[in-house]
Amino acid sequence: MKAFKKFMRTGFGPAGGMVILALIIVAVFAKEIAPFNQNLQNYDSILLPPSSVHLFGTDDLGRDIFSRVIYGAQISIKAAFVAVGIAVAIGVPIGLLAGYFGGFWDEWIVMRAVDAIQAFPFLILALAIAAVMGSGFGNAMIAIGIGFIPSFIRITRGQVIQLKNMDYVLAAKATGVKDLYIIFSHILPNALNPILIQTTLAMASSVLAEATLSYLGIGVQPPTPSWGSMLNQAQTLLTSAPYVALFPGIAIFIVVLGFNLFGDGLQQALDPRIKK
Repeated sequence: MKAFKKFMRTGFGPAGGMVILALIIVAVFAKEIAPFNQNLQNYDSILLPPSSVHLFGTDDLGRDIFSRVIYGAQISIKAAFVAVGIAVAIGVPIGLLAGYFGGFWDEWIVMRAVDAIQAFPFLILALAIAAVMGSGFGNAMIAIGIGFIPSFIRITRGQVIQLKNMDYVLAAKATGVKDLYIIFSHILPNALNPILIQTTLAMASSVLAEATLSYLGIGVQPPTPSWGSMLNQAQTLLTSAPYVALFPGIAIFIVVLGFNLFGDGLQQALDPRIKK
């Protein structure tokens, strides 16, 4: 309750939470919110400017941009949760075990692999993995998830190294409690705060990464509306119909900003070193 009150006082944290909540609502109720079918082509309505009928205008195939932006929210929310979920499901257990047991396996196998992966910029790594695996939303999510795994291993491992010598952990060991029970019942709950913060910030990067891969043609494939692929299709229309690129670009900006604000708010509320 204290952390919640502290979070609400941050100002930007709740604002980011409202953006995320709005994104989820739009994604879930896209069919009810969108006025047109997202893939409906109308060659009598090509490149119409924003109006009361087409709020964001139409693209070069006569498709309603507002409807496509609405349905694009489904791709972005999936990118945020699926890709980061893959990274958390793999990275956190590895970080827990590596930090707790240490030794050769930790120093020379896990951490050297993490160093090797993090030697590449995140987007370059995700792009390379997606290119090898092939285009498509599923492969893009796997590629982005793999790119995030090292950061979750590092942050989890660091927390475990700090916690494993605490008195309550040593007491549990002295009473004969099994290592796995100590790891998941005593250490993990106390390491969740930084993991949660990292998860939220990774979601922002995941939305941006999905848009980037789709823009490059490796992520979501047409005609499925993705904000990144919409920008790709609009790049030749920037001078004649800039609104075709404007609205999906604004959507990406708002959602990424929302996740970042929410993550910053969580950090302000959960980090004991920050007092307010």
